[in-house]
Amino acid sequence: MSQNSPRLNLPYLQPAQAQKHVTHNEALRQLDLVVQLTVATLNATTPPAVPNQGDIHALGANPVNEWNGQAGKLAAWLDNAWHFITPDIGWRAWDQASAQLKIWDGTDWIDPPIATQNLNGVGIATGYDSTNRLSVRSPATLLSHDGAGHQLKINKAAAGDTASLLFQSNWTGHAEMGLAGDTGFSIKVSADGSTWANALSFDPATGLASGAAVQSSADDTSAGRLMRADYGYGPGNVLGAVSESSGAPTGAVIERGSNGNGDYVRFADGTQICSATLSAVDCTTAEGALFASGSGDWAFPASFASGSTPGLSGSAGKIARFLCFDTPTDTDVTWQALSATLDMSTAAPTVVAIGRWF
Repeated sequence: MSQNSPRLNLPYLQPAQAQKHVTHNEALRQLDLVVQLTVATLNATTPPAVPNQGDIHALGANPVNEWNGQAGKLAAWLDNAWHFITPDIGWRAWDQASAQLKIWDGTDWIDPPIATQNLNGVGIATGYDSTNRLSVRSPATLLSHDGAGHQLKINKAAAGDTASLLFQSNWTGHAEMGLAGDTGFSIKVSADGSTWANALSFDPATGLASGAAVQSSADDTSAGRLMRADYGYGPGNVLGAVSESSGAPTGAVIERGSNGNGDYVRFADGTQICSATLSAVDCTTAEGALFASGSGDWAFPASFASGSTPGLSGSAGKIARFLCFDTPTDTDVTWQALSATLDMSTAAPTVVAIGRWF
């Protein structure tokens, strides 16, 4: 039978042994050192000048002086002498200097392993609960990258559930952004935490925006609302093709064009202006005893609204001449240049027609 215990190397009392109290006391002293083990220092190398009775130091790799050659052992000061104990793997010791629990792994005193998987919850400077299983109380929270970018993922089980960021003041919600009850991204706001306004939503299929912050119709001029491109005008649609639907403008503000019949300008409100410089004519055809004339036909460069009668004006192109018109159609008009004398010189009339294109 061994004279010492296999785990802590405690001496056994032997049959017919004299002075059994010596062996017993040695075992008690060994137990006093290692049970509820606490160390004054870790990785110690130099013995203190005035050690305290019962102090234990966990020695480092290269101890000196009285500790020389005792690397990795526990040095205990008892009865004015150093006693050395070899720790076994798994021994636990409380480090007084750092106020932390340490474990001997056979080479070094390390922090106890901590379970990080399938935890019930984590509270940092505060407590967690069954709903808020991760709780952080802090002036700020930093989530940084590990070499490149960083994504914060908020996942939900089904389309009708919620995956969002909720912003609160004194535990009352006032703003929420994310996927709230569907798969379209939205921003909601509330004054009291119970009645919510959908300020801005984005259709997940088209990316188009809607909500209280966006114009609801072309005549919606509510202060502070965002203007829709199809309801308002900007650099992209001031000039372009005008259009309308049931009398409401749907295209650009101004459309300008030209062709062999002249120039035209169309406005979003339906106004159309056509102009042209006509072919030069002579007033050589006698019109009774007082006038001579030259005539022609002007096809408008853009048609006016069907059945409408545009207003006409123009100049015969020369002093002592004037211009008159027949009743116009929506596509053309016949004109005459009149002169008080037979005027053999040619002159080019200029004409303007104003009406509506719808």
